[in-house]
Parts: sequence; C-alpha cells; structure tokens
Amino acid sequence: MMVYDTEVVLKAFRLYAELSRRGIVEREGLQMYMADDEIRGLVDQFAREVDCMTVTAGDQLHLIPLARLSPFHVSNDYLKKTYLRSQAVNADLYLMYVAIITFIGTFYDSYQSMEPTRDFIPLDEWLLLVQERIEGLKEHDPEQLKEYEKEFSYNWSAIIEKWDAMDDIKETAKRQSGNTISRLSFMDMVRRFLLEQDLAEEVGESELTLTEKTKIIVQRYFMELQNNRGILQFLYQFEEVRKSTSVQKGEHYDADNL
Repeated sequence: MMVYDTEVVLKAFRLYAELSRRGIVEREGLQMYMADDEIRGLVDQFAREVDCMTVTAGDQLHLIPLARLSPFHVSNDYLKKTYLRSQAVNADLYLMYVAIITFIGTFYDSYQSMEPTRDFIPLDEWLLLVQERIEGLKEHDPEQLKEYEKEFSYNWSAIIEKWDAMDDIKETAKRQSGNTISRLSFMDMVRRFLLEQDLAEEVGESELTLTEKTKIIVQRYFMELQNNRGILQFLYQFEEVRKSTSVQKGEHYDADNL
C-alpha cells in the first residue's frame, strides 16, 4: 500500500474540494495537478470514489460525473426546473438528450471517430438534423420500437410524440398541458443548457461549436459503444443504410455530419 506525505494528501484534498465545489479548477490548480504525479493520482482517486472523472481541457481541470448515482450528477428535476418548462415531463428530457446527442454527432463523421470534422453548426441546421433523427425513429415498426425502449431505457415513442406536438411557429403550436412551445424555442432551451454547462460556445449569431471540455469527454468517454450503450448507432442506423444505398446506386451523398 502506497504511503503519502501528509502535505501531499492535504494539497490533493484541497484541489479536489475546489473541484467538487465549483466543478472546475483554473490555471494554478491545474498546474499543481499536472506537475505532481502523487497529487494527480490522489485527485483522480477521490473523483472515482464519487463516480466522476477528471478532464483537462485547455488551462482548466473539470470534474465530470459518470454515473446517475454520483452526487455530482445533474438531476432530472433540476433540468426540468432550470431549463425546460414548469410542467415538463420525462419525455421533454428524453427529447433534450436526443437533441444533445445530435448536436455532438454533427461534429464527427462517424459515431466512433475521435476528432471533429466541422467547425460549427447553425441553430436552424441543428434543428433540421434533430428532425432527421425523429424521422429515422419513425421508420421503426411500433412494436419493435417498444422493444428498443426496454433495451436503451429511452421512451422513443414519447420522443416522437413530443416533437410532433411542437410546431415551428409558436402561435400555431398544439397545446401541451396548458403551455405552447415551438421546436425552435425548445432547441434554444437546449442551446442555453449547453452554453451554461460549458459544453458549447457561440462563434457567431446562432452558431455553436464544441468546447475543449466536450471534445475531451467525447474522446475519453462518449464515443465508446459500451459507454453510450449503442444509442448513437441506433439513432443513426437508418442514415447509414441510406448512405450505403445511395453509394450503390451511384448517387452523390453530401454530408458533413453523421
């Protein structure tokens, strides 16, 4: 068993305490973390004990929760109250997750690539790509979709219904529990979440790009099939079939995204 100097343990704990309080440590703390193997090992060990991982991105160190049971995991109730409508239900959250997965996916040319292949995405294009994902879900047989709901713990039918109940023009949107919402306003709520969680940044009017934090998370965690449980492959499988069919027919398929 490795024995650590008391001062090393205290420095590591102070660094972890700041991470756990703010979720991020700036340059001075990052330099300490990178310069001392013992401190870095202890901080990483503390993070694993609460189902988190540490991620260095640029001149910052981040604490990222990996499991729902982690005390640092953002709860569904918090997401509903902070970013969605007051009467939001789980289907709103499922749709939010699909929108986020689609956003990340647009920057990579396959669900197992490690480096982004585009620089930014406009909000309106992101919305259209979410529409494509929803249309892909509709191509499944309803009974088969129910089986997939058990496999992935996502209520795909509810996602479809929630999206279809929205309208591109808020004034004509169907009523949902007394409230109206447009697809564009929903996407704007997801945009706000990504910006406030430092998962995206604006590079122009209604144009978003990935942060260094997100790129590192993708490289270390998100794109692994065992971690995303095959959800990316499931969401994009019909597009892969269409690409393959187009190539076989000699058609030109022009796409910068998944």
